[in-house]
Amino acid sequence: MLFPLAALLRVVSRVTCLIVIVSFAIFVVDQTGSASTHQQDELNGTLATTTPAPTAAQPPHEGTIHKTIDEVAGKLTSPFSGITAGTTSQWAVRGVGTVMALLVYGVGLGYLARVLRIRA
Repeated sequence: MLFPLAALLRVVSRVTCLIVIVSFAIFVVDQTGSASTHQQDELNGTLATTTPAPTAAQPPHEGTIHKTIDEVAGKLTSPFSGITAGTTSQWAVRGVGTVMALLVYGVGLGYLARVLRIRA
């Protein structure tokens, strides 16, 4: 009877980890893209006339899927937001949240699924 629960936990663990990883990958692509644009503007001397890069509260051109993935990942990583409460670096906030989510949801749920499968 516990074997279907173990299989469900493994699926939930993998889907959760996939969502968190995809969200972090999107964040990395957005950040490196804006950093590249910023550096090009600085080299061209047009930095003062350009608009500032979007902040984390106002992401650039989010589509429906992108927005949904970010919302779900935000809810999954929100239990770990207290760890980086005083940090202003978005890289640190996202990185620590991603690592903690992978540890808890990936390793923790995976371990629980294995324990349930062994006992069944």
